[in-house]
Amino acid sequence: MKILVIEDEKKIASFIRKGLAAAGFIVEVSHRGDDGFTLATTRPYDALVLDIMLPGRDGLSILRNLRERKIGVPIILLTARGELNERLEGLNLGADDYLTKPFFIEELIARLHVVTRRAAGAHQSILATADLTMNLLTREVLRAGRKIELTVREFALLESLMRSPGRVLTRAQICEQVWDYNFDPGTNLVEVYIQRLRKKVDEGASRKLIETIRGVGYRITPPP
Repeated sequence: MKILVIEDEKKIASFIRKGLAAAGFIVEVSHRGDDGFTLATTRPYDALVLDIMLPGRDGLSILRNLRERKIGVPIILLTARGELNERLEGLNLGADDYLTKPFFIEELIARLHVVTRRAAGAHQSILATADLTMNLLTREVLRAGRKIELTVREFALLESLMRSPGRVLTRAQICEQVWDYNFDPGTNLVEVYIQRLRKKVDEGASRKLIETIRGVGYRITPPP
């Protein structure tokens, strides 16, 4: 799992990094709130370890803004002992858990496993980008509350795009994922289905989600 640690106290940040790395996590560390917020909004992480007291932008502000942007990454807050109001405010803003300093690294590791398992269970059946949602169990697709009827192949194509918002899929990758056969460079099958999908998903919407990257492929545009 890839973890972002936003902690300004360098000794604590180093302690967390070493402990998580020894447990097999991939760890990135930021010592400033502004820098950490930029990383959290531009790179994918499995969880965040977020100190409340930070220079530049405090932890509760980061938490609030991430949740306002519908970024549901699991977040564990680090708080000073006795700061009950901050812990309660953090949980109300959408934090998944908290730890008071000082703490044992084993407890942080255990809590990371719990919040990431919980998040995987809650979100594995629902894909969402901006106001577009896809229920993998009921196969219902909604755009701003409007139901979209898709064929089996259209659903599979949209699912492939929505599983990695912002990532460009080539025509060859789409063919392999949606049609399960080797790519024929002479076919325009992908283009035809992209056009159909655009008509159903983007037509009439102020913001277009299905984007063509000329000469490369297609992607679902992630939220700004």
